[in-house]
Amino acid sequence: MKLKKKNGFFITFEGPDGGGKSTHIKLLAEFLKKKGYSVVLTREPGGTALGEDIRDVLLDPRIKNLSLWSELFLYLSCRSQILEEVIKPALRSQKIVLCDRFTDATVAYQGFGRKIDIDLIKNLNGLLVGEFKPDLTVLIDIEPETGLERSCVRGGKVDRIEKEKIAFHRRVRNGYLDLSKKESKRFLVVAGGDSLEKNKAIIQKGVLKRIKDVLG
Repeated sequence: MKLKKKNGFFITFEGPDGGGKSTHIKLLAEFLKKKGYSVVLTREPGGTALGEDIRDVLLDPRIKNLSLWSELFLYLSCRSQILEEVIKPALRSQKIVLCDRFTDATVAYQGFGRKIDIDLIKNLNGLLVGEFKPDLTVLIDIEPETGLERSCVRGGKVDRIEKEKIAFHRRVRNGYLDLSKKESKRFLVVAGGDSLEKNKAIIQKGVLKRIKDVLG
């Protein structure tokens, strides 16, 4: 399903752990609401009752023996549910949907990171979403060492994915950069190492321009 003007606007936020993605997506939601837009903010994994239960499993650091294939299909199950239950209905109602991670995350984390065949992952994503793609993807890029250090400084628990070896996180970052180069028109790449205020301004300006280009 290709998005049309009458179908709202779909924005995803992506990037390695610790880049400030979750902070910036909330700031953008507040900004767009003040501009008068109707906004739905959601996340992957999660976003639905089923998805949140699966999220608890996927990110639980106590789970040591989750197979690569179980992990992959749990993420895909979350995506199928959130797409039908949250994202598509919101877009049909002409809302702006902001989603914290989507299909690119599976390619970056399970494809590049876990080394599962990337074409296979893209085909599986295709079975779920067809031609459905974000209108815009904000990629907050950051060096894995810096991002993971930030994650630790935040306090609280470090999740199962964050606990992976640095080589894994480097592959994930490289995966995101590869995706952004191949689909440069869809991506807005932001340097996660820059200040919060600088990145907030870049994101708000870039997003607002894209929305106006499509929705008027």
